[in-house]
Amino acid sequence: MKGTNSSLERQLAAQRKKKIVTGVQYTLAIIVTLIVIFPLYWMISSSVKSQDEILLLKPTLWPHEIHLENYSNVFNRVNFGKYYYNTIVMTAGILGSQIITGVFAAYGFSKGKFKGQNACFIFVLGALMIPLQVTFIPIFIMCANWGMSDTFLGLILPECISPYYIFMLRQTFMAIDDSYIDAAKVDGLGRIGIITKILTPMCKSTLFTTTLVTFTNGWNSYFWPKIIAKNEQRRVLTVGLAQLKNTFAGQATMNNHEIMAGAVMAILPVVVMFFIFQKYMLTGYSKAAMK
Repeated sequence: MKGTNSSLERQLAAQRKKKIVTGVQYTLAIIVTLIVIFPLYWMISSSVKSQDEILLLKPTLWPHEIHLENYSNVFNRVNFGKYYYNTIVMTAGILGSQIITGVFAAYGFSKGKFKGQNACFIFVLGALMIPLQVTFIPIFIMCANWGMSDTFLGLILPECISPYYIFMLRQTFMAIDDSYIDAAKVDGLGRIGIITKILTPMCKSTLFTTTLVTFTNGWNSYFWPKIIAKNEQRRVLTVGLAQLKNTFAGQATMNNHEIMAGAVMAILPVVVMFFIFQKYMLTGYSKAAMK
């Protein structure tokens, strides 16, 4: 009886410990979620407030009055629709070029055999450590000399190759057994067929992950579009939001409510893409780290 009671007490103690650990985990998860979501909520709520309410000394978590006209006013202040179009074209160009160059370069570095292969890949990794702010002067001079200022080509070309994309796909391709490639060669597939019909379908998670990161980086790009696109006809959203702020320069009041409305519309595609493809991100990073 004593042994039975002792075993039962241990089981109850283990259950209590498990409940406490689970409670702490859920509490921490809720706290972290609130910390992450609150800035997004604050931006959305501020986008439907009046400017006077935003400037109150005691902030309000919920607007006293909802001003949906803030969103339409953004289009009246600046050419926001044109900025949206320019951003879509630029992001699509960057995304498409990085997918093509990334997939083929990753295949060469992972499954190819050529002299200086490892040295070339080290140079690619080195490019990850060099920010655009270091190299933008010679790139800008080249683009200006080639007549690419204020053009979509000037916005896209310096970003058409991504070392990050190449690195992630290379790591994933290396984790795929060469027997699949050998079997594809026996069936008569060439290199392009192997890449598009064998390797790429087996790396969907990594492709979704890297594509989402590339889309986010392209959509949020500010530094290079600010430099290369001086004309409003090629201005993108990130630069346009700064221009929206300048529409009230020198006046007694600011238009923070309209800036917030513009920011909500600007980040909407990124948020939608994240919620659609978030389940692939963890799997993609895990596969890339396997080898």
